[in-house]
Amino acid sequence: MDWIDIGLNLGHESFHDDWPAVLDAAHAAGVVQMVLTGASVAGSDRALALARERPHALFATAGVHPHLASDLDDEAVRHLAALHCEDAVVAVGECGLDYFRDFSPRDDQRVAFERQLELAVACGKPAFLHQRDAHDDFVSLLRDYRHRIGPVVVHCFTDSRRALFDYLDLDCHIGITGWVCDERRGLALKELVPEIPDDRLMLETDAPYLKPRNLRPKQRTHRNEPQWLPWIGGAVAALRGVSPERLAEQTTANARAFFGLPKPGST
Repeated sequence: MDWIDIGLNLGHESFHDDWPAVLDAAHAAGVVQMVLTGASVAGSDRALALARERPHALFATAGVHPHLASDLDDEAVRHLAALHCEDAVVAVGECGLDYFRDFSPRDDQRVAFERQLELAVACGKPAFLHQRDAHDDFVSLLRDYRHRIGPVVVHCFTDSRRALFDYLDLDCHIGITGWVCDERRGLALKELVPEIPDDRLMLETDAPYLKPRNLRPKQRTHRNEPQWLPWIGGAVAALRGVSPERLAEQTTANARAFFGLPKPGST
């Protein structure tokens, strides 16, 4: 089975010393391609640099997370626009709104989100979006731009049924993480996973975050890793009543089509 992890924070400091081994373990587990999330200007540069280390296996996004929205000045926008011209950068983001923590003022978040949607319009690449506790403002802005931008994924989806169908009505893809493996917080998501259309579902670890709580055998590390994407896939497959093989085939095809990824080994 071939799997694709559409959201991996490989530039996180916890991977600094052993990222090649992390990737080798993921590949041995069947995770053949990974999209590295850029969540700041520096983080986007780092994601691109890592992607260049393993062409056709690693790809990057370039954006500024809503936590850092106040940092998105004109210079940062120009820098992101240049990154979006790189072939290895396959999406705009991670960007969006996060009212759960409000690390940046909400007005700044909305401005930063809109500026990055404008970048998606300009470059024509997919949008990799984040939303937490901000659905109404998020979907309002997204509706304004949806007809002007290409493919959209709401990554790490953990929201309500209403939010899910608002996004599906806007022809968005949905990224599912190990949150679905959490017996404390993932119960509502378990009920929604079967309702995502086959051609709109993609998988991600969001590593090093959101390590599956039901992972077996248990791992000593608290760090999530891309090698455990097939475990998440197995949980999602069971919820949807399909085989892991079928789910891997579906989600891999979706990710390749969404990001325009080549098959490994192709030129």
